[in-house]
Amino acid sequence: MSTKKTILITGAGSGFGEGTAFGLAKLGHKIIAGVQIAPQLTELRKKVEAAGLQDNIEVIKLDILDKYDVALAVKRDIDVFFSNAGIGESGPAFEIPLDLVRGNYETNVFAPLELSQKFAAKWIREGKNGKIVFTSSMGGLFTPSGYGIYVSTKHALEAIAEALANELNPYGIKIQTINPGAYLTGYNETMAENAFRWLDDEVNFTKRADMKANFDSLLGTPEGRLDPQEMIEAMIEIVPSDEGKFRNVVPQFVEDMLKEHQLKAWENRI
Repeated sequence: MSTKKTILITGAGSGFGEGTAFGLAKLGHKIIAGVQIAPQLTELRKKVEAAGLQDNIEVIKLDILDKYDVALAVKRDIDVFFSNAGIGESGPAFEIPLDLVRGNYETNVFAPLELSQKFAAKWIREGKNGKIVFTSSMGGLFTPSGYGIYVSTKHALEAIAEALANELNPYGIKIQTINPGAYLTGYNETMAENAFRWLDDEVNFTKRADMKANFDSLLGTPEGRLDPQEMIEAMIEIVPSDEGKFRNVVPQFVEDMLKEHQLKAWENRI
């Protein structure tokens, strides 16, 4: 394990972000846990106090789309920026409303890039080494039907991360991605439900029942409902480490599937 670090985590109000914040704090790292909305502040602070981790976890409001939250966050002196916040829009790419597409990109691509640019510039000016870790997805490397827009944001994030890794290497700034499989945090299930806000059987070619059947086929299997603790334990190890792989897919069977999928893509025909 690396030396103790100060780590800023976005999207720390639930799921992977929350679990990783607590796990890292228990190892002695100093965590700045950013949450999106004010009610999450109170709830997470209660959990921190109950766990006796007040000296290691500071909970702040950090809506990555709020320029005032971002300005305050970038003033922090940190060693690692763990860009974990994200949202997911689902539904057929040929019918989804474009305002939802734009919103998904604002949260999953533009905001993480802006924060990364700001921290990178700060570290370069200070002559300090730093590290940025992005929560990507298995969907950053393939595209399942019904999730095309969401995973396209992760495809974009993969490209940005690879560019940053090359560009920031001369400054001693390291970049990694973490690519979770289908873990049962509630995130994927909520994303699937989002399509039904706008899908209308009287308007859309894609019918609601068909969309639900598609989602159930992907998320209703054991492979689509993995124990998130496995991913959290991996994040606890990856995020503060000074060495490791650029891309980190968990679990192994998903990495194997993705490699096979990418090889087969060269033989795809129309």
